Amino acid sequence: MMSFEARVGGMIWFLVWILFLWECCWGRFVVEKNSLKVTSPNTLKGVYECAIGNFGIPQYGGTMLGFVAYPKANRKACRSFEEFDISFKSKPGGFPTFLLIDRGDCYFTTKAWNAQNAGAAAILVADDKVEPLITMDTPEEDSVLGIFLQNISIPSALISKSFGDSLKKTLEDGEMINVNLDWRESLPHPDDRVEYEFWTNSNDECGPKCDSQINFVRTFKGAAQILEKKGYTQFMPHYITWYCPEVFILSKQCKSQCINHGRYCSPDPEQDFSKGYDGRDVVIQNLRQVCFFKAANESGKPWLWWDYVTDFSIRCPMKNKKYTKECAEDVMNALGVDLKKVNSCIGDPEADEENSVLKAEQEAQIGKNFRGDVTILPTLVINNRQYRGKLDKGAVLKAICAGFQEATEPAVCLNSDIQTNGCLENNGGCWEEKGANVTACKDTFRGRVCECPVVRGVEFVGDGYTHCEASGSGRCEINNGGCWKGRQNGLTFSACPESQAKGCKCPAGFKGDGVKTCEDVDECKEKVACQCRDCNCKNTWGSYECSCKGDGLLYMDEHDTCISKKTSTEIAWSFLWVIFLGLAVAAAGGYAVYKYRIRRYMDSEIRAIMAQYMPLDSHGGEVPLNHSHHADI
Repeated sequence: MMSFEARVGGMIWFLVWILFLWECCWGRFVVEKNSLKVTSPNTLKGVYECAIGNFGIPQYGGTMLGFVAYPKANRKACRSFEEFDISFKSKPGGFPTFLLIDRGDCYFTTKAWNAQNAGAAAILVADDKVEPLITMDTPEEDSVLGIFLQNISIPSALISKSFGDSLKKTLEDGEMINVNLDWRESLPHPDDRVEYEFWTNSNDECGPKCDSQINFVRTFKGAAQILEKKGYTQFMPHYITWYCPEVFILSKQCKSQCINHGRYCSPDPEQDFSKGYDGRDVVIQNLRQVCFFKAANESGKPWLWWDYVTDFSIRCPMKNKKYTKECAEDVMNALGVDLKKVNSCIGDPEADEENSVLKAEQEAQIGKNFRGDVTILPTLVINNRQYRGKLDKGAVLKAICAGFQEATEPAVCLNSDIQTNGCLENNGGCWEEKGANVTACKDTFRGRVCECPVVRGVEFVGDGYTHCEASGSGRCEINNGGCWKGRQNGLTFSACPESQAKGCKCPAGFKGDGVKTCEDVDECKEKVACQCRDCNCKNTWGSYECSCKGDGLLYMDEHDTCISKKTSTEIAWSFLWVIFLGLAVAAAGGYAVYKYRIRRYMDSEIRAIMAQYMPLDSHGGEVPLNHSHHADI
């Protein structure tokens, strides 16, 4: 039996918890919603909002068609429908049943469990009061409820009182109501990478929720690591802590549940202060797991967090009294992570100062943009939206896959266990080139899209439904660019011009559309060549041959004429004689000019030399006379 001191401590800590919840109520809890579309009757046709339940498996990225049924008895579904001999199981080929039930008298999960066992494909819970939509949550820990809580697989949605009343009245009037639950836009899907957070706890003594959380980590680890290693996702673990009100900081309860002088606290794992581990042990281990992730991330291996948390839960459980620092460090050593970095990150839990890591965790709890405050553990946040539904590998993977932009999903998202391939039947109604095995149908998580493909670097353009055409360089290498191609007598002709980015054109010698047909042109019959009087025309595939009638004639293609072979020979010799004579005359003339120029040059040189030794008449000088003196005789 619990001691008086323990009971008093529990009451005080309960008060602390109430104060914490009081502060949280000022926070912002966002109700995640999906659409419910009524397709008939016309009086109700339209799109209505409904709140996604925090249990079962929402069909993120998909839709579900069915009809609405309202039971004649057990309308709050608090008891098994077998007691009333009522079944909602669909017959082969029939529409799935969406069971409309009333709120009140029992847990939402109880209603969903009874509806699922009765064969319903989904439940619509009609609110019993006029108020904004709320999130249907799982109850606090209960051993009985825990048995079936994780086995609820049908999706659930809460609808407003007014909408519920309208559905009931329409059904009472004998109208059939066809509806479509649509989760395709429940999660943002802006690009080819999904960012998600997992808000968790290292505590393993909190009943079914802890068991479910540990089991999820173990089963989801493989898929999470593949997605992270290949860059498809960016993952971040988080841990909720709260602070002790200042008035209780020195109390025994705060000291046992908090570190850093009441700044970061966690509830007692066993909810009994007199035995087992304390809340401060949980806070320190949570901090150690955050610091492990940071050290692993710095080494380029953030996915090791999944190994650490899995191995720690197996090797260091509370129930075996191994929830210790020593056991945690053994696990970290086995994974090759630097212990000094981790311990430096943890810091001193006894210091009267802020811990930067845990302070960041507390700030991260506060909602931003479309995300509400994180108040429930465990919680997944995918592309900044809180996941609603069962913590199950398949359900969570489906939600993550819904966060990828169409046609960018990794192969794991297109697995038949996650979704069906919309291209398998009739090629999804998209264009295809069967002979070349080229198709515009792309299977995506949300369904098929018709989009002209890129094949071996060649882009196809078109609407994707009725036609796609290869474009750009290299297009003729793939199915000949979608153009006509023929082969005959060892010859091959193509209507795909390599010089054009797109389009088909029959080659010279052919006519047609260039796509399906190119027919040989009969140049002889159409009189486009070989038209001279003595010409003989023969059509060939893609061309023609011209010859002359008679053996003594020669065909001149450039003149499209026939000439005598003899005449051509005479003309040829005459032409050669003319050339020879011309060359001879040119040579003689050249020689005469050469001799003339040489002689003139020699004459000028001789005259210049003589001018140096005696005057010439041509220089204009006179020769003087010699006068001697003598006597007269």
